[in-house]
Amino acid sequence: MPLPPPAEPAVPLRYPDVGDLLARVRFQPEEGRIWLDDQRMLLMHSSAFGVLRRELIESLGTDRARGLLTRIGYNSGSHDAELSRKLRETGGADAAVFGGPQLHMLEGTAKVEAVRMEIDEEKGHFDGEFIWHGSAEAEEHIRLYGIGREPACWQQIGYAAGFISRFMGRPVLFREVECRAQGAPQCRIVGKPVEAWGDASGDLAFLRADALTAGLATAAATPVGSAAQNLLGDADVVGASAGFNAACHMVRRVADTQATVLFLGESGVGKEVLARSLHRVSKRASGPFVAINCAAIPENLIESELFGVERGAFTGASTARPGRFERAHGGTLFLDEIGILSWTAQGKLLRALQEREIERVGSTRTHKVDVRLVAATNLDLREEVRARRFREDLFFRLNVFPITVPPLRERREDIPIFMNHFLRKFNQRNGRSATGFTAQAIDAMLGYGWPGNIRELENIVERGMILAPEGGAIDVVHLFSGGEQLGSGALTLDRGGSLRAQGSSAAAAASAAELPAAAASLSIGDVQALMIERAVAQSGGNLSAAARALGITRPQLAYRLKQQRHRDG
Repeated sequence: MPLPPPAEPAVPLRYPDVGDLLARVRFQPEEGRIWLDDQRMLLMHSSAFGVLRRELIESLGTDRARGLLTRIGYNSGSHDAELSRKLRETGGADAAVFGGPQLHMLEGTAKVEAVRMEIDEEKGHFDGEFIWHGSAEAEEHIRLYGIGREPACWQQIGYAAGFISRFMGRPVLFREVECRAQGAPQCRIVGKPVEAWGDASGDLAFLRADALTAGLATAAATPVGSAAQNLLGDADVVGASAGFNAACHMVRRVADTQATVLFLGESGVGKEVLARSLHRVSKRASGPFVAINCAAIPENLIESELFGVERGAFTGASTARPGRFERAHGGTLFLDEIGILSWTAQGKLLRALQEREIERVGSTRTHKVDVRLVAATNLDLREEVRARRFREDLFFRLNVFPITVPPLRERREDIPIFMNHFLRKFNQRNGRSATGFTAQAIDAMLGYGWPGNIRELENIVERGMILAPEGGAIDVVHLFSGGEQLGSGALTLDRGGSLRAQGSSAAAAASAAELPAAAASLSIGDVQALMIERAVAQSGGNLSAAARALGITRPQLAYRLKQQRHRDG
């Protein structure tokens, strides 16, 4: 592949002072630990990384090794973005984003030259170009394999994508357009949101463990409709985190067998969508997928729902009706919330699974059924067995291949991907044009505990889209207006319409924006305007001080004031 022509020389952008980042590095030699803020770090010989890289390539193949290293880098970048945002929350977007290249240098990866960068968080716009001088990853690749045809800084590309995606609250991809491993004098990368690339499927595949096991050729041929969707191939479960990819890998491993699968995890983590994905990639994909929520069926009807009913079996049974087992014949039967089945229903289900036959209610004739059972629960079934609420023999029958789906709070790298995916989904569904999320909204989303997991996140993004100004960005007050409890530094509106602040960084905003008793009758926009006006008044017109009190940047405050004055006209 011919190298692109060299870019025109440009004056490098200036970085802020690196002292705030250096101060977060701590060595504890007596404990055998190195810390970067609250993250434990490791010093590693560059040559040892080269050996690891070679072993991965030789044992897994180039594509799978590249994907693994890209995902490792993505995870590191996401963690570093949290640190940079925290340390530079009042310094503006540029200073926080420049923390990525500076941490990259601090960690010994390369000297990073910022060529150009455009960033607008509220419009979701990012366009950046950077040069890596002396890339350790490229040097090790050249030492082991020499000059080749493809770029080789896989982990670093993942780092850049993870850092900016976490910062922007939407998926951002970087491409290495020049690499020393191709013979170029330095490595050059360009980054922008997934949708701006137009042909990002191949890049996205390297963030998916399951895509690489299925073959990159198929993933690269898939058109990009929703970038986030293509991370899994499903409309509502997406992600690039290690926990999510581990679950996807387990799904792929068991898909072409007939084994019973038990999905475990909290409510709202996406167990049913993963079950549907399992069916689609299995040998039963041409058969039906039949789902039943055991918690939604009254106990006296669960038997007829599962096994069917004959005419006249009970009052109201005017016609014979097949049950879910018969309807799933040749395909997959998914039993959600299986842990709440009654003891009697558990016994009948166990017999059906063991004998592979069912008997309709009111019938004496048995029907052979060919189904693959997939179940899910948010309960600890072992504890339920110990408490004698769940049959031990049925548990062992179900627990053939358990897959644990991690909660959203343990896969925070996936939150920006979900935010962007659901925003696009609801904009399209409702004909709206919300542009993105403010910095404060992104921080609040990434700091929230998500007890309701993906389902809760989807609902909150839809709420934000509804409340946000048309053609504007979604702010924190548009998202968390349902009584959610946010962590330090965030603002929320309670059910009565009163603004609440938690943590020291928002305390000034709380006092500045104390609302009158009639606040419940105000709109979200009115509340936000009042909050801004009082913060500016209490700071004596000093916008920088007012912005710090509100927990936003000075440019963001100036933008909101301009919008308010335009509306007041």
